[in-house]
Amino acid sequence: MSDELLEQLETWHEEDEFQEIVDAIMEIPEEDRDYELTSHLGRALNNLGEYEEALEQFEKIREEGLEDALWHYRVGVSHYYLKQYDEARQAFEAADKLDPEDEDTLEFLEWIREKTAKKQAKTPAKSSYKPVDASNFWDDSEAALQEYVSEPPTDDLIDSVEEQLVFKLPPSYVALMKLHNGGIPNHTSYPTTEGKFITIAGIRGIGRDKPTSLCGAAGSRFVIETEGYPEIGVVIGDSLAPTEGVIMLDYRSSGNVGEPEVVHVSQEKGHKITELAPNFETFIRGLVSQEAGVTE
Repeated sequence: MSDELLEQLETWHEEDEFQEIVDAIMEIPEEDRDYELTSHLGRALNNLGEYEEALEQFEKIREEGLEDALWHYRVGVSHYYLKQYDEARQAFEAADKLDPEDEDTLEFLEWIREKTAKKQAKTPAKSSYKPVDASNFWDDSEAALQEYVSEPPTDDLIDSVEEQLVFKLPPSYVALMKLHNGGIPNHTSYPTTEGKFITIAGIRGIGRDKPTSLCGAAGSRFVIETEGYPEIGVVIGDSLAPTEGVIMLDYRSSGNVGEPEVVHVSQEKGHKITELAPNFETFIRGLVSQEAGVTE
């Protein structure tokens, strides 16, 4: 690797020409890229917001990077912006051990502490959950019953679905499904922080017998894999046009067994993620009639 190339990469970095860095390095065969070039590539991908791709590059040089504070720092940045705060904290703590008192590292660690504290404050205690009134919550039309509703899930079925999805379903979601396993709510619109409304087609039940069930023929994994949605959790419903996209349980900040947030993920290119509610209970209690809101 020439000194001239390294100087050019640094110049592009200072000028925020991150795509130039990626393009230049990608022209070099992978087997000819050394630790420093791969580090530059990962950093540029981070700066472009391509955090998953950046992690893939950092993983290729893990063995050498374990003794490099900068490698841990950049890995931490990727995880932080993917909302994988546990992994990010571990990476920044490792960077801090190798390079104590680095201001940027300490700043990220402080941000993670703040976000973790906020998340804990927003998450209700499991014992505080009170099921909604199922008799008034659901629209039990013939079409809704045929498309969505299954028999209440057994504990064994719940366990097997969670194992297949690789995510622990929220207690409030499980409690609601044990009363009425999937369906179309009477109120289907949810307000966003932008002053608009997301309108849902229905809520998927726990099981496999209906195509719309979480593990059905057109379930969560099928939708994510065929439509290219981000691997952040579980699809629990579809949103209606013109909004389009899906409603997901987002486990990025909670981990696979924690309390996920509820988000809308756009069907458009880039799959924009819009935060809706800090947890499923807040989401279902915040639904309003379609007449009360307008879709995006």
